[in-house]
Amino acid sequence: MLNKIIEFSVKNKLIIALFTIGLVLFGIYETTKLPIDAQPDITNNQVQIITTAPSYGAADIERLVTFPIEQATSNISGITELRSLSRFGLSLVTVVFDDETDVYWARQQVQERLQLVQDNIPDGIGKPELGPISTGLGEIFQYMVRAKKGTKMYMMKLSSEPFRIGW
Repeated sequence: MLNKIIEFSVKNKLIIALFTIGLVLFGIYETTKLPIDAQPDITNNQVQIITTAPSYGAADIERLVTFPIEQATSNISGITELRSLSRFGLSLVTVVFDDETDVYWARQQVQERLQLVQDNIPDGIGKPELGPISTGLGEIFQYMVRAKKGTKMYMMKLSSEPFRIGW
């Protein structure tokens, strides 16, 4: 089989050349239609609900804040995953939607459910708020604080010293 293909290619050089040129032109045309991004965003659509409650333990946060928010948001259409994190003084609920869901529609649905839940959350606990619209690629700037050469400083001292950001 392979010998017949090679034999045909050697005997019909013009046909093979035209076919190759046609493939290259088709590839160039299709490349112009591709949506190319320097860093494609592969993060799923998600809405984060953040509630701070100073001086409440993780078990209280889970019972009083995280669980009611999870229950209220669990029946929104298009949800693929519901994650939560309850720490000392913090509740973080992440509602993940499928890729076809508009992020603004999802945020509106979550906000409507939060207004219903706020009556059930006791006074003294922070108000649940939506996190910013961000993705895994949302980290813009990182910096590092270092002491001048030849000097020794502890981290507490470094964090209180003024610093300049240089390019």
